[in-house]
Amino acid sequence: MKKILLFLLIIPFNQMQSQWIENAVQNPEEFVNPLIGSLSKPSLSNGNTYPAVAVPHGMNLWTPQTGKNGNGWQYTYDADKIRGIKQTHQPSPWMNDYGMFSIMPLTGKMRFNEEERASWFSHKSETSKPYYYSVYLADHNVTAEITPTERAAQFRLTYPDSETSWFVVDAFDKGSSITIIPSQNKIIGYSTRYSRGKLTGFKNYFVIYSDKPFTKYSTWKDKDFVKDSLEITGNHCGAVVGFATKKGEKVNLKVASSFISLEQAELNLQRELNKDSFDDTFKKAKFAWNEKLKRVEVAGGTIDQMRTFYSSLYRMLCFPHKMYEINKAGKVVHYSPYSGKTEAGYRFAGTGFWDTFRALYPFLNLVYPSINVEMQKGLISDYKEGGWLPEWSSPSYSDIMIGNNSASVVADAYLKGLRGYDIETLYQALLHGANNEGPQATGRLGIEYYKKLGYVPYDVKINENAARTLEYAYDDFAIAQLGKALGKPESEWGEYYRRSQNFQKMIDPETKLARGRNQDGSFQAPFNPFKWGDAFTEGNSWHYTWSVFQDIEGLAKLMGGKKEFSKKLDQVFELPPIYDDSYYGSTIHEIQEMVNANMGQYAHGNQPAQHIIYLYNYSGEPWKTQYWVRETMNRLYQPTPDGYCGDEDNGQTSAWYIFSALGFYPVTPATDQYVLGAPLFKSATIHLENGKNIEIKADDNSDENRYVKLLNMNGKSYSKNWLSHAELMKGTTLQFNMDNKPNKSRGTNEKDFPYSYSTENK
Repeated sequence: MKKILLFLLIIPFNQMQSQWIENAVQNPEEFVNPLIGSLSKPSLSNGNTYPAVAVPHGMNLWTPQTGKNGNGWQYTYDADKIRGIKQTHQPSPWMNDYGMFSIMPLTGKMRFNEEERASWFSHKSETSKPYYYSVYLADHNVTAEITPTERAAQFRLTYPDSETSWFVVDAFDKGSSITIIPSQNKIIGYSTRYSRGKLTGFKNYFVIYSDKPFTKYSTWKDKDFVKDSLEITGNHCGAVVGFATKKGEKVNLKVASSFISLEQAELNLQRELNKDSFDDTFKKAKFAWNEKLKRVEVAGGTIDQMRTFYSSLYRMLCFPHKMYEINKAGKVVHYSPYSGKTEAGYRFAGTGFWDTFRALYPFLNLVYPSINVEMQKGLISDYKEGGWLPEWSSPSYSDIMIGNNSASVVADAYLKGLRGYDIETLYQALLHGANNEGPQATGRLGIEYYKKLGYVPYDVKINENAARTLEYAYDDFAIAQLGKALGKPESEWGEYYRRSQNFQKMIDPETKLARGRNQDGSFQAPFNPFKWGDAFTEGNSWHYTWSVFQDIEGLAKLMGGKKEFSKKLDQVFELPPIYDDSYYGSTIHEIQEMVNANMGQYAHGNQPAQHIIYLYNYSGEPWKTQYWVRETMNRLYQPTPDGYCGDEDNGQTSAWYIFSALGFYPVTPATDQYVLGAPLFKSATIHLENGKNIEIKADDNSDENRYVKLLNMNGKSYSKNWLSHAELMKGTTLQFNMDNKPNKSRGTNEKDFPYSYSTENK
């Protein structure tokens, strides 16, 4: 009898749950958990994220700050004290922040030191949304709320009954200024702090208005209050303002900033907040996320899958962030970190192309092309003002990571149909970067060796040389694709196709793996394919061997054919997760994350390996892709504070999940193709900017039914292992027939394999 009652209870609950999910699809922003990935530390990344309160691609983001000033791990889930609500532009804790300041409410004794003002908090009294954050600060009996616009924000601070209520403004160290203007209930100032590169004349100006008059106030500098001073400039400056409050009294702050001037900060505030209340801004920010997230609607998954999906999509829309502003004349302008002047045009910052060329930018080209048109215009600004395209902008050129992957970002956008910007200038920028060494990791380190030998040698004291060669070869392919599409003479782009075959020089005939090579042509010895770093970047040979995006067919030939290629792929997952960390002298977090994942040598937590699963499509075993894609989504992505499996760098790791959950992935940006996997949900709809829709249906999808039995496109049987971008853009219906066992006859014919340069140029 009990079993019957339990069964009867389960049915309506499941129906209720399904109904709730269906209704909630209209508000996908409510599935987002910004705390995913925040349970991280330098020795182990579960995302290295923070709860970013922003609007999509907003110039400013905000976060509760649990870490000390200057700590890249500015919010960690296992912390128990908050030091302030901080304006941030940080793309990654490894890159750290720039142009930051914070606001912290408190009660009791007048104080400002970050340790003394910090308050205990609990996640039970914390609400984190993309468009809103609220926390109860237990030590001060104050609830702090914030909601954002692109360049401004509103705070709502709810105080207790107190004669000594305050809020502290901290403009951070390394050069700051603050001014209190009591007659206007106003604080102005600037921060000059940044962490990477070289910035000329960098300042983040801010303005803060309170709707409650200040009755007590003081500036402070370094460790001391500054008596009888309303204005102070120095290394580390700030302000404390106070007033008496009644129980439950709400004090509202309007805040805006500018990289250009205080006058522009005022203009940003008036334009974006005007007379809006906190609730008005809240509604607008919520709507902004709703509009962007609803471009991709999914259904027929679990609540956890929905949360993971929309949280990942949210991460993809945070960076790169806008660094342009609108002046009095309504013109788009920006602060230039190269000249220190205000320049005309767009600019973005906070992204590393080594990460994001792989899937983030291709996704923008598919679903959000208009914002990437602005980003392409921003790259033109970088090139004209700085002389190079950035490879890691934070917010200027940053001397980190390898490759010349701006080539992929520029080429893929144009080849996917984006227009309305000066592609000729960008093309010239690519040629310049491909043939010269530049400052701060721009251009190509070791280019003279690469042009002479076809590779960057192991024995010339250029680190990560094999990885550089492989990435340069792919980047050359992207340049050739763009040059050809632009109608340039073959004498110009043909050379880059030839250079794209340089990957062949890095595959050791003995081991069939990528291996460092000396100037005299000999391969590095001794060789350990499990050795991280050295000839490779944050990985080993088992990871980087597959970085031949442009010619998997050519790589398979070097391995002895498709069967041997598949066996080599199998080994990635079958080998034990052993490693040699001697190059680093310790076990870096990327290594530990691979070991923890328990997927052999597959290191999904770091970007170079993320396309590997899809390569079975090139050897006629697509069912293995289908299996491992689902395994990776199930094992390594969860809607929890430890929910990522490595760095969530600027949206790339999220972009892998989003593409994979939809059933396809851009293995080779700068081509028309996406390589098939298998969808996660029973249905998905992508609303394209051109008004067309991509409908993805998999009615019998389930955790067991993870294999593609049949695929119909627009009602017709479709046998290929890839999808065409051009066809998808016309509006497409994909009907997947899923099964619990592999279909080992579908996708096995070579005519159905995805693009490889060797195949097209036989």
